[in-house]
Amino acid sequence: MRRLSSSLTLLLLLPVFWMAVPINAASPKNQTATVATTTNPPAASGYVGAETCALCHAVQADKFGNNPHSKLALMHGGKGVTCESCHGPGQAHVDGGGDITKIFSFTKVGTKEASAKCLTCHADVHPNFERSPHAEAAVSCTSCHSIHASVTEASLLKAEQPKLCYQCHTQIKPQFAQPFHHKVDEGLLKCSDCHDVHGTFEKHNLQSTAEGNMVCTKCHVETAGPFVYEHPPVKTEGCTSCHSPHGSPNPRLLNIGNMNALCLQCHTQNSLFTAAGPVGPSHNQAAKYVACTSCHTQIHGSNASNVFFR
Repeated sequence: MRRLSSSLTLLLLLPVFWMAVPINAASPKNQTATVATTTNPPAASGYVGAETCALCHAVQADKFGNNPHSKLALMHGGKGVTCESCHGPGQAHVDGGGDITKIFSFTKVGTKEASAKCLTCHADVHPNFERSPHAEAAVSCTSCHSIHASVTEASLLKAEQPKLCYQCHTQIKPQFAQPFHHKVDEGLLKCSDCHDVHGTFEKHNLQSTAEGNMVCTKCHVETAGPFVYEHPPVKTEGCTSCHSPHGSPNPRLLNIGNMNALCLQCHTQNSLFTAAGPVGPSHNQAAKYVACTSCHTQIHGSNASNVFFR
C-alpha cells in the first residue's frame, strides 16, 4: 500500500513539472527574434548606404572599386570606409533631390576644412601637416590628391611626380635642367625621396637632420662617417654649404665652379672670419696649381689625417 501511495503522488506531480518547463525556457519564437536583432541591427540615422549613392554617382562608384579606400570598406564586417565616411550622412541629400548643400562636398569648403576631414583618419601618418609650409600656404590634401580621379594608385595623386610638384614649384624645375643634376626628371628619384610634403621639423620639409645630411647620406653612404677627423662644415652647415642639391652647372653639384675658390670662402686670412682649421693655403693658388682636393682627397672626413690627405 505504501508503494502504491508513492506512485500515485509522483503521477500527480508530473503535470506540474511539465507545465513549468515553458515558463522557464525561451520559446523558439523568442530565440529567432533575439538572433535577428543581433545580426541585423537597425541602420544608423541619416545614412543611406553606398548602394544608394551609386544610383546617381555611378562613375565614381565604378572607379572606387580600384581605390585603396575600397579595401577598408570590406573590413570590420563591411563597416569600413564608404561614401558617407568622407561625405557624411546622405539621407538629407537624397531627400532633397541631390541638394549639394545638404552633404559635405570637398569642392565647396575651405582648404583647412577639407584637410581636417582627411586628417580624421590620416592624422597618425601625417601629424605635422597642419604646421607644414603647404598647410600655411592654404594647400589642402585635395590640392594634390584625388580620391575619384587619381593617376597613381599608391598615393592617389592628381599627377605623377615631379609634374605635380612643378605646378607650384616652378623655380625648381629649371634646376633639374642643369648639366649636373639629380635624376628626378629621368625618373630615378622622386621629390618625396628627399622631402616629406606633409611636414617635418626641418626647412623645406626635408626628411633630414638639422644640418641636412641624413637625406643625402642615405644614398651617398661613403660620406656619412663617423670619421676620426671630421670636416666641421659637414656637421655644422650641412652638405648644401658646398653642393646645390637639385642641380648645378658645376661637376659634383658644387656651388662654385672653381674648387679652390670654394675652399677659400672659409680657408682664408680674414680679420672678420676664419675657418677653425688652416686659415689659408700653404702655397700659391694660381691657376697653374691643381685643385685643393687633389691632395686633400678625403674632404668629407678621414680616419688617418687631420688635413684629410687620406
